Amino acid sequence: MSRLVILLMLFCSLPLWAGQEILPFEDDAKRQLYQELVQQLRCPQCQNQNIADSNAVVSIDMRTKTYELVQQGHTKQEVIEFMVDRYGNFVHYSPPLNPLTILLWVLPVLLLALMLWYMLRRRQIVQTPEVSNPALERELDAIIDAYRSKK
Repeated sequence: MSRLVILLMLFCSLPLWAGQEILPFEDDAKRQLYQELVQQLRCPQCQNQNIADSNAVVSIDMRTKTYELVQQGHTKQEVIEFMVDRYGNFVHYSPPLNPLTILLWVLPVLLLALMLWYMLRRRQIVQTPEVSNPALERELDAIIDAYRSKK
């Protein structure tokens, strides 16, 4: 009975073994570089998942190309530049500072400031009405005084 349980447990754990990549590296430095890169590169299809955790076809291709580049002796920056050239700035979790990324950070702040300015200006205009007709003002004051005297 215990053998049957052990075989059943081994059979159920087979899919877990199938998902692990076993890649041969020349030294631990290249293995560590590969691990850092697959954690830092984003899957273009999955959007907020790195290529190490994604099983999308594009992620598998990116991992394979990353492995090849690391094995060829490319540096971390060279691999990242290759991936950015091929897939765009989206694949890097911390994109470089350029006019587009500055605009993406500054534009929401500018819009918020513009909305606050507009709301304060509108509130100021509503609180300070201008009276253009003094006769009308005297008439309104008389109506208000008459109303107060009836109370």
